[in-house]
Amino acid sequence: MSGVDVTTQAGIARSVEEVAAYSANPDNAPAWYENIKSVEWKTPPPLAVGSRVAFVAHFLGKKLAYVYEIVEFVPGKRLTMRTSEGPFPMETTYMWESVSGGKTRISLRNHGFPVGFSKLMAPFMSLAMRRANRKDLIRLRELLEQQ
Repeated sequence: MSGVDVTTQAGIARSVEEVAAYSANPDNAPAWYENIKSVEWKTPPPLAVGSRVAFVAHFLGKKLAYVYEIVEFVPGKRLTMRTSEGPFPMETTYMWESVSGGKTRISLRNHGFPVGFSKLMAPFMSLAMRRANRKDLIRLRELLEQQ
């Protein structure tokens, strides 16, 4: 079965605590994810394993509405969220690690197995996702480094 598995990384001149706190907060997603238009908590904050958050995004010319459930959260280390709804079940993982000079390396991984017609588009979706993720991490770096 052909799936999508895209990992993108960036270095940010901020501490792991700052980068992780900002990027793990769903309320900040529309500020640094170009395609995410809105976020709605389905469970009360703060973020924890079992939290559910709804997102509305535009990707490849389509409006996508989906709910992620937090399946792993180790503050400052790793966040994994998963959706099983819609035509493209997806798992997204953020990892943060301290690197030299007080900087942080953030890794963003998206992987999933499209179903139906979306399955035929998986190779194209991987390229588009990689491009979008690079832009998003650049925007995240710009936002955090100008603070």
